[in-house]
Amino acid sequence: MAVTQQEIENRLWDAADELRVAMPEAQYSSVVFPLMFWKYLSDTWDHHHQEFLTDNEGLLDGLSAEEAHEIEYRDYQSFEIPFIHPGTVQQRRASWSSILATITQPGLGQRVRASLQAIETANPDKFSRLFGSMTWTSEEVLPGEVLAAVMQAMDRTPKMHEGNMSHDVLGGAYEYLLKRFSDGSGTRAGQFFTPREVVELIVEVLAPKSFESVYDPTCGSGGMLIASANLLKAHGGRGYTLRLYGQEAVPDTAGVARMNLFMHNLTQFQVEVGDTLKEPRFKKPDGSIAQFDVIVANPPYSLKWKPWTKDPRALGGVAPQSSADWAFVQHMIHSMDPKKGRAGVVLPNGVLFRSGPEGSIRRRVLNDDLLEAVIGLPPNLFYNTTIPTCILVFRAPGTKIDERKNGVLFIDASKRFIKARNRNVLAEADISDTVTAYHAGIDADGNTVALDGELTARFVSATEIAANGYDLNISRYIKQTTTEQADLPTLIEAYNLARAERQKTEQHMLAVLADAGIKGFDE
Repeated sequence: MAVTQQEIENRLWDAADELRVAMPEAQYSSVVFPLMFWKYLSDTWDHHHQEFLTDNEGLLDGLSAEEAHEIEYRDYQSFEIPFIHPGTVQQRRASWSSILATITQPGLGQRVRASLQAIETANPDKFSRLFGSMTWTSEEVLPGEVLAAVMQAMDRTPKMHEGNMSHDVLGGAYEYLLKRFSDGSGTRAGQFFTPREVVELIVEVLAPKSFESVYDPTCGSGGMLIASANLLKAHGGRGYTLRLYGQEAVPDTAGVARMNLFMHNLTQFQVEVGDTLKEPRFKKPDGSIAQFDVIVANPPYSLKWKPWTKDPRALGGVAPQSSADWAFVQHMIHSMDPKKGRAGVVLPNGVLFRSGPEGSIRRRVLNDDLLEAVIGLPPNLFYNTTIPTCILVFRAPGTKIDERKNGVLFIDASKRFIKARNRNVLAEADISDTVTAYHAGIDADGNTVALDGELTARFVSATEIAANGYDLNISRYIKQTTTEQADLPTLIEAYNLARAERQKTEQHMLAVLADAGIKGFDE
């Protein structure tokens, strides 16, 4: 009988819940995902091994061990579950069932760690550094009896192989756990998880095509890469043909992304570890930044960083040390394929109007006609911040359609949401209407599209934007017809910036007056 989605999700959560006596919920993912993936690999290997034995029952007696191994791994297995301590009396396969059989013996964490490391070593092209740091295998971090309870609970999960459940069910279960862990982790969840409805909106706007490359420079758990394949499949395309690339600064989170992709049966991927701004891992043979068809990202907001001193990505200037927001944008622009590259990034609304170096970068990006659209999102959508955010959509130079050239499409979707327990969420209708506004864009007058009283889109010429000092604040270009609640976080940020600018100007004026011998203005 087929395994239901709810059944596997409930069983997996029961296993995760065993950790409540040993660690906060924010840390569950570092334990549950490696164990879950190990069980998936072991169940899949066992399933194909049994197929091999059944299909070759009459031939095995006449084959050597080496010949049998060659046939099995040529025709049945796509990865290896090796032996630990091969050729000795302690020989044991690094499989889930093998270690589970020793669960009452001391040193369980050490045996689990040795098994996971053996799998990584035996499959360097597929699973190198897959399981992360594995600090949880230490008795001091996770007592053996708790690890045993987690494994026993997870073992009650139905066999995780393609003969027993589809990859849609398996991948869905992984996504379910990601969301559960995020709901219980508070602000920490934003480090690795972007709400799926926000991901869906970005991917729907960028619309990846079969055989294209998709790149996420801050990939977290890999959700945007997976959503790209899922959306393509949902629209009748071949999601498995996408070439998926990601870079993630946190090694354990990169491991979560790799496991997530495998669970969704996506194998054409490469996830690298490192700081994208400091050490971009994807390069061309000549050492320049690699370029991709589709780029998606939800980078860490207003990240303090070490600004570039000399970097070809620094279009229009260098972002300030206090915020790397525009540095991520510059990296994405530099990474767009020159013929059909497009990029979508989620950032705080401050990127739309902050002055100084960010204002200079914004001016250059607009003068080069690289920004296609600004989509204003509701506040409190994310786990790690309540501030309102926006999606910026970019196109490679000269690749905009004619009606979008020399201007920017503004879409105000800030009032389209449903209040939930921990945060606001976008309903399917909210996503659909926003995507429709993006693709429709301009009405017969070339000006405004209003889908309803809460979502308005307007194409604004480059001339009008320049006249407004290259300020992209959506309220400058789209006036709501209904009474709005003030966007307090944005107003406060704008006020603080304006106040600082005024104080700087006053100080300069007083210094000039003092030099001229004119006094009394500062009293």
